[in-house]
Amino acid sequence: MNEVHVLVSQVYEAKKDMTAADRLIEGYLPFIRSETVKYLKRPLVEENDDELSIAMIAFHEAIRGYSKDRGAFLPFASLLIKNRLTDYIRREKRHRGHMSLDMPVGEDGDTVGMRLPAQEEQQESYVSRDATRSEIEELAGQMACFGVSFTDVAENCPRQKRTIRACRKVLEYAKENPELLEGFLRSRRLPVTRLSQECRVEKKTLERHRKYLVALLLICTNGYEIIRGHLKQVLKGGTVR
Repeated sequence: MNEVHVLVSQVYEAKKDMTAADRLIEGYLPFIRSETVKYLKRPLVEENDDELSIAMIAFHEAIRGYSKDRGAFLPFASLLIKNRLTDYIRREKRHRGHMSLDMPVGEDGDTVGMRLPAQEEQQESYVSRDATRSEIEELAGQMACFGVSFTDVAENCPRQKRTIRACRKVLEYAKENPELLEGFLRSRRLPVTRLSQECRVEKKTLERHRKYLVALLLICTNGYEIIRGHLKQVLKGGTVR
Protein backbone atom coordinates (compact mmCIF):
# COMPACT_ATOMS: atom_id res chain seq x y z
CA MET A 1 0.00 0.00 0.00
CA ASN A 2 2.96 2.29 0.77
CA GLU A 3 4.24 1.89 -2.78
CA VAL A 4 0.82 2.88 -4.14
CA HIS A 5 0.82 6.08 -2.09
CA VAL A 6 4.39 6.86 -3.17
CA LEU A 7 3.46 6.41 -6.84
CA VAL A 8 0.40 8.65 -6.50
CA SER A 9 2.60 11.34 -4.90
CA GLN A 10 5.11 11.00 -7.73
CA VAL A 11 2.35 11.34 -10.34
CA TYR A 12 0.95 14.48 -8.72
CA GLU A 13 4.45 15.96 -8.52
CA ALA A 14 5.01 15.09 -12.19
CA LYS A 15 1.85 16.98 -13.15
CA LYS A 16 3.55 20.22 -12.08
CA ASP A 17 7.20 19.52 -12.83
CA MET A 18 8.47 18.36 -16.24
CA THR A 19 11.72 17.09 -14.71
CA ALA A 20 9.73 14.93 -12.29
CA ALA A 21 7.59 13.72 -15.22
CA ASP A 22 10.70 12.72 -17.18
CA ARG A 23 12.06 10.87 -14.11
CA LEU A 24 8.78 9.01 -13.66
CA ILE A 25 8.63 8.01 -17.33
CA GLU A 26 12.24 6.83 -17.20
CA GLY A 27 11.60 4.86 -13.99
CA TYR A 28 8.55 3.14 -15.48
CA LEU A 29 10.03 2.51 -18.93
CA PRO A 30 10.10 -1.26 -18.27
CA PHE A 31 6.34 -1.10 -17.53
CA ILE A 32 5.70 0.97 -20.67
CA ARG A 33 7.76 -1.42 -22.78
CA SER A 34 6.00 -4.44 -21.27
CA GLU A 35 2.54 -2.98 -21.98
CA THR A 36 3.57 -2.23 -25.57
CA VAL A 37 4.88 -5.75 -26.17
CA LYS A 38 1.78 -7.26 -24.53
CA TYR A 39 -0.49 -5.23 -26.83
CA LEU A 40 1.45 -5.88 -30.03
CA LYS A 41 2.04 -9.56 -29.19
CA ARG A 42 5.52 -9.30 -30.64
CA PRO A 43 8.94 -8.10 -29.47
CA LEU A 44 9.79 -4.49 -30.19
CA VAL A 45 11.76 -4.13 -33.41
CA GLU A 46 14.24 -1.83 -31.70
CA GLU A 47 14.43 0.56 -28.78
CA ASN A 48 12.97 3.52 -30.69
CA ASP A 49 10.08 1.55 -32.20
CA ASP A 50 7.27 3.93 -33.16
CA GLU A 51 4.80 2.05 -31.00
CA LEU A 52 7.05 2.45 -27.95
CA SER A 53 7.17 6.21 -28.57
CA ILE A 54 3.38 6.29 -28.77
CA ALA A 55 3.16 4.34 -25.50
CA MET A 56 5.56 6.74 -23.76
CA ILE A 57 3.48 9.73 -24.88
CA ALA A 58 0.36 7.92 -23.64
CA PHE A 59 2.02 7.34 -20.26
CA HIS A 60 2.77 11.05 -20.05
CA GLU A 61 -0.82 11.78 -21.01
CA ALA A 62 -1.91 9.46 -18.20
CA ILE A 63 0.19 11.49 -15.76
CA ARG A 64 -1.48 14.69 -16.92
CA GLY A 65 -5.00 13.25 -16.80
CA TYR A 66 -4.80 11.16 -13.64
CA SER A 67 -6.77 11.87 -10.47
CA LYS A 68 -7.21 9.69 -7.38
CA ASP A 69 -10.88 9.06 -8.14
CA ARG A 70 -9.82 7.14 -11.27
CA GLY A 71 -8.45 4.32 -9.12
CA ALA A 72 -4.88 3.01 -9.22
CA PHE A 73 -2.55 4.83 -11.60
CA LEU A 74 -0.93 1.91 -13.43
CA PRO A 75 -4.19 0.29 -14.66
CA PHE A 76 -5.28 3.75 -15.82
CA ALA A 77 -1.98 4.24 -17.66
CA SER A 78 -2.22 0.72 -19.14
CA LEU A 79 -5.69 1.43 -20.56
CA LEU A 80 -4.55 4.74 -22.07
CA ILE A 81 -1.50 3.09 -23.65
CA LYS A 82 -3.74 0.44 -25.25
CA ASN A 83 -6.18 3.08 -26.53
CA ARG A 84 -3.43 5.25 -28.05
CA LEU A 85 -1.74 2.26 -29.69
CA THR A 86 -5.09 1.21 -31.17
CA ASP A 87 -5.64 4.75 -32.52
CA TYR A 88 -2.12 4.83 -33.99
CA ILE A 89 -2.37 1.44 -35.69
CA ARG A 90 -5.79 2.25 -37.13
CA ARG A 91 -4.34 5.43 -38.65
CA GLU A 92 -1.43 3.44 -40.06
CA LYS A 93 -3.85 0.98 -41.62
CA ARG A 94 -5.88 3.77 -43.22
CA HIS A 95 -2.71 5.41 -44.53
CA ARG A 96 -1.62 2.17 -46.23
CA GLY A 97 -5.11 1.50 -47.57
CA HIS A 98 -5.75 -1.85 -45.86
CA MET A 99 -9.41 -1.88 -44.93
CA SER A 100 -10.03 -5.52 -43.84
CA LEU A 101 -11.27 -4.56 -40.40
CA ASP A 102 -13.58 -7.43 -39.46
CA MET A 103 -11.21 -10.36 -39.07
CA PRO A 104 -10.67 -11.28 -35.37
CA VAL A 105 -7.11 -11.45 -34.10
CA GLY A 106 -5.63 -12.24 -30.69
CA GLU A 107 -7.54 -13.43 -27.66
CA ASP A 108 -9.24 -10.22 -26.55
CA GLY A 109 -11.69 -9.66 -29.40
CA ASP A 110 -9.60 -7.13 -31.35
CA THR A 111 -9.81 -7.13 -35.14
CA VAL A 112 -7.24 -6.83 -37.90
CA GLY A 113 -8.27 -3.18 -38.23
CA MET A 114 -7.05 -2.55 -34.68
CA ARG A 115 -3.63 -4.08 -35.14
CA LEU A 116 -0.97 -4.42 -37.77
CA PRO A 117 -0.73 -7.91 -39.22
CA ALA A 118 1.88 -10.06 -37.49
CA GLN A 119 3.18 -11.80 -40.61
CA GLU A 120 1.38 -10.65 -43.77
CA GLU A 121 3.10 -7.86 -45.68
CA GLN A 122 5.87 -7.67 -43.10
CA GLN A 123 8.35 -6.08 -45.48
CA GLU A 124 5.93 -3.30 -46.45
CA SER A 125 5.21 -2.73 -42.76
CA TYR A 126 8.91 -2.24 -41.99
CA VAL A 127 9.39 0.11 -44.94
CA SER A 128 6.39 2.18 -43.82
CA ARG A 129 7.67 2.22 -40.23
CA ASP A 130 11.16 3.31 -41.31
CA ALA A 131 9.72 6.13 -43.44
CA THR A 132 7.53 7.28 -40.56
CA ARG A 133 10.44 7.15 -38.13
CA SER A 134 12.64 9.19 -40.48
CA GLU A 135 10.01 11.90 -40.76
CA ILE A 136 9.48 11.97 -36.99
CA GLU A 137 13.22 12.23 -36.32
CA GLU A 138 13.65 15.01 -38.86
CA LEU A 139 10.67 16.93 -37.49
CA ALA A 140 11.90 16.47 -33.91
CA GLY A 141 15.24 18.01 -34.89
CA GLN A 142 13.57 20.95 -36.61
CA MET A 143 11.21 21.50 -33.67
CA ALA A 144 14.16 21.49 -31.26
CA CYS A 145 15.56 24.54 -33.06
CA PHE A 146 12.34 26.33 -32.03
CA GLY A 147 12.56 25.08 -28.45
CA VAL A 148 9.60 22.70 -28.91
CA SER A 149 9.41 18.95 -28.18
CA PHE A 150 6.77 16.33 -28.92
CA THR A 151 5.91 16.36 -25.22
CA ASP A 152 5.27 20.10 -25.46
CA VAL A 153 3.00 19.55 -28.46
CA ALA A 154 1.05 16.80 -26.67
CA GLU A 155 0.51 19.08 -23.69
CA ASN A 156 -0.33 22.07 -25.88
CA CYS A 157 -2.77 20.25 -28.13
CA PRO A 158 -6.22 21.92 -28.31
CA ARG A 159 -9.17 19.95 -26.96
CA GLN A 160 -12.20 22.03 -27.90
CA LYS A 161 -13.66 21.94 -31.41
CA ARG A 162 -13.72 25.75 -31.55
CA THR A 163 -9.99 25.92 -30.83
CA ILE A 164 -9.23 23.18 -33.35
CA ARG A 165 -11.14 25.15 -35.99
CA ALA A 166 -9.09 28.24 -35.11
CA CYS A 167 -5.85 26.30 -35.52
CA ARG A 168 -7.09 24.95 -38.85
CA LYS A 169 -7.74 28.53 -40.05
CA VAL A 170 -4.21 29.52 -39.08
CA LEU A 171 -2.78 26.50 -40.91
CA GLU A 172 -4.76 27.23 -44.09
CA TYR A 173 -3.74 30.90 -44.04
CA ALA A 174 -0.07 29.99 -43.61
CA LYS A 175 -0.23 27.53 -46.53
CA GLU A 176 -1.72 30.25 -48.73
CA ASN A 177 1.02 32.72 -47.75
CA PRO A 178 4.42 31.07 -48.27
CA GLU A 179 6.26 34.31 -47.45
CA LEU A 180 4.84 34.02 -43.92
CA LEU A 181 6.30 30.52 -43.61
CA GLU A 182 9.65 31.74 -44.93
CA GLY A 183 9.73 34.54 -42.36
CA PHE A 184 8.68 32.10 -39.66
CA LEU A 185 11.61 29.81 -40.49
CA ARG A 186 14.09 32.71 -40.60
CA SER A 187 13.02 34.36 -37.35
CA ARG A 188 11.99 31.16 -35.55
CA ARG A 189 9.09 33.14 -34.12
CA LEU A 190 5.37 32.59 -34.58
CA PRO A 191 3.84 35.78 -36.12
CA VAL A 192 1.03 35.86 -33.56
CA THR A 193 -0.16 39.41 -34.25
CA ARG A 194 -0.47 38.92 -38.01
CA LEU A 195 -2.15 35.53 -37.65
CA SER A 196 -4.58 36.90 -35.11
CA GLN A 197 -5.56 39.81 -37.35
CA GLU A 198 -5.71 37.94 -40.64
CA CYS A 199 -7.45 34.81 -39.32
CA ARG A 200 -9.69 36.67 -36.87
CA VAL A 201 -8.59 34.46 -34.03
CA GLU A 202 -8.06 35.81 -30.52
CA LYS A 203 -4.42 36.48 -29.79
CA LYS A 204 -4.62 34.75 -26.42
CA THR A 205 -5.82 31.56 -28.17
CA LEU A 206 -2.75 31.59 -30.40
CA GLU A 207 -0.45 32.31 -27.47
CA ARG A 208 -2.00 29.48 -25.45
CA HIS A 209 -1.36 26.99 -28.25
CA ARG A 210 1.84 28.50 -29.63
CA LYS A 211 3.92 25.30 -29.44
CA TYR A 212 1.22 23.26 -31.15
CA LEU A 213 1.00 25.87 -33.93
CA VAL A 214 4.78 25.92 -34.33
CA ALA A 215 4.65 22.17 -35.00
CA LEU A 216 1.79 22.59 -37.49
CA LEU A 217 3.62 25.26 -39.47
CA LEU A 218 6.88 23.31 -39.49
CA ILE A 219 5.05 20.30 -40.93
CA CYS A 220 3.95 22.57 -43.81
CA THR A 221 7.50 23.66 -44.60
CA ASN A 222 8.99 20.29 -45.49
CA GLY A 223 8.10 17.03 -47.21
CA TYR A 224 6.46 15.39 -44.22
CA GLU A 225 4.00 13.42 -46.36
CA ILE A 226 3.12 10.76 -43.77
CA ILE A 227 2.82 13.20 -40.88
CA ARG A 228 0.72 15.56 -43.00
CA GLY A 229 -1.60 12.65 -43.78
CA HIS A 230 -2.14 11.95 -40.08
CA LEU A 231 -2.55 15.65 -39.34
CA LYS A 232 -5.17 16.01 -42.05
CA GLN A 233 -7.22 13.22 -40.48
CA VAL A 234 -7.00 14.83 -37.02
CA LEU A 235 -8.02 18.31 -38.18
CA LYS A 236 -10.73 16.99 -40.49
CA GLY A 237 -12.26 14.98 -37.67
CA GLY A 238 -12.56 18.05 -35.46
CA THR A 239 -11.37 16.19 -32.38
CA VAL A 240 -8.01 15.56 -30.81
CA ARG A 241 -7.62 12.43 -28.75
